[in-house]
Amino acid sequence: MAEAGRARADPAAGTGSTRARYRRILRFAAWHLAVTWWYELLLPRLGLRRITERTRTRRMIRFARRFRALAVELGGLMIKVGQFLSSRLDVLPPEITKELEDLQDEVPPVPFPAIRDLAEAELGTPLENIFAVIEETPIAAASLGQAHRATLLPAAAEDAGMSGVVVKVQRPGIEAIVDVDLAALRRVGGWLSHFRLVSDRADMPSLVEEFAQTSLEEVDYLQEAANSERFDADFAGDERVAVPRVAWERTTRRVLTLEDVTAIKITDTDGLRAAGIDPVEVAPVFASVMFDQLFTTGFFHADPHPGNIFVTPTPGAGGLPWRLTFIDFGMMGEVPPGTRSGLRKLLIAAAARDGGGLVSAIGEIGVLLPTADTAELERAMSRLFTRFGGMGFAELREVDPREFLAFANEFGELVRSLPFQVPENFLLIIRAMSLTSGVCSSLDPRFNLWDSVEPYAARLLREERGNLLQDAGRQVFDAAAVAFRLPQRLDRLAARAEEGSLTVGNPRLERQVARLDRTVRRAVSALLFTALLIAGAILRHDDPVLGTALLAVSVLPLLHSAWPGRRGP
Repeated sequence: MAEAGRARADPAAGTGSTRARYRRILRFAAWHLAVTWWYELLLPRLGLRRITERTRTRRMIRFARRFRALAVELGGLMIKVGQFLSSRLDVLPPEITKELEDLQDEVPPVPFPAIRDLAEAELGTPLENIFAVIEETPIAAASLGQAHRATLLPAAAEDAGMSGVVVKVQRPGIEAIVDVDLAALRRVGGWLSHFRLVSDRADMPSLVEEFAQTSLEEVDYLQEAANSERFDADFAGDERVAVPRVAWERTTRRVLTLEDVTAIKITDTDGLRAAGIDPVEVAPVFASVMFDQLFTTGFFHADPHPGNIFVTPTPGAGGLPWRLTFIDFGMMGEVPPGTRSGLRKLLIAAAARDGGGLVSAIGEIGVLLPTADTAELERAMSRLFTRFGGMGFAELREVDPREFLAFANEFGELVRSLPFQVPENFLLIIRAMSLTSGVCSSLDPRFNLWDSVEPYAARLLREERGNLLQDAGRQVFDAAAVAFRLPQRLDRLAARAEEGSLTVGNPRLERQVARLDRTVRRAVSALLFTALLIAGAILRHDDPVLGTALLAVSVLPLLHSAWPGRRGP
């Protein structure tokens, strides 16, 4: 509570300042919502759709430039909103994303005296008592905090087990700014929820709350430190990934001290080549690591822009001669088990160019509502795979733009006619995948996502087969247990009937019990046959000997289920 009070007492977070900031954001949003309503809703109804279409690109560019200027001036969460918009390559035109893509590099740094005052108040001692050297010029200035390189004093270095560190300090007054920005975004989300064009596809208040939760976690550096250790544990023993250690003794909720792991920025292709590392080889490894986070561990780095990933050479280490070093674990996401299952199926369907499977997976994730008529969408996805499925980014650039335009118009009309929505917890997944795609294409202009997707999907498919085999095995075991126990249970039932302890009104009980016994045994045999047949068919591709053996053994329960047996009286 004291920390929050200090933040709100900062001059930058004064009452007049925060009110002006709040009104500024709302005025900007209200004006552009009114412009959008006029051009996109009213003019088409008046038969003036040509004006809407002719001016759309110019309006989008003007909006992006104005928002960029607003975000740079205000900082805070407005930078985060702009960064998110810049990653929405799937729904926003390139004119907007290009204008916003460099926002993370434009945040002006806070003067060092203010940073020093906050850090010393948090750590409870002058910086000279902890650090032998601390550079006043930040190595990175972000919207919520900034980082300075430093060297620990020998005693502090011995305690931490490291000497060179990076000290990350929050911007003074940032907590109050975050509160104001979230209040404004909640109001804008409420406005958007009244536009059917938006509300039919997304629950904006819920999405704003998801964004709010992520933002509040980002201003808690203890949470970020815990995230980094969890991420490190997920990749323990994986030679592809490195994570900086946390100096917990010098870390608080507003100051984070980490091992200095600065190396080659992942998109610095010249630096990579100078170190003897081929950028083309880095792209698929980075994609694979991101796939592991999204589809396997379910805990993923949601802000993998180039400034947050280094390539660290590891000469003489054996195996891979370099590692991907991740930093900045403030924005992390979790994939719920149900969503992860849908994503795995989506990846497998995409690798197999299965339009129907892809649409089914999209529905399971929750992006497509159950009421949607998916037949046309399946056909469109199949055509998409057939025409563009195997192309890399460079090859796509060579396609006639008119062909893209024709397909985009057709596909866009189809998508707008279907009940799509953006489910909760999905914004960060979209952001992570968009940034991953962008980093890979900058490393290798001819990068083909399918080259990374297909082997990964093949591995997932093998795992799914293994799960199916386990399910079949459990069914076989359960059925065998039922078959083994059934005669005993039927004997006890008949004995109780003979003793008179079971009151029944049918004198033909024994014949009915015998008939039931035969029926159940045949049903169990049929179940055993089905389970063995499925297991054999699955395994035959990877293990021909075992698969063939299971197929052969399945004949025995089949014969038993088909043989009528001796009929009773």
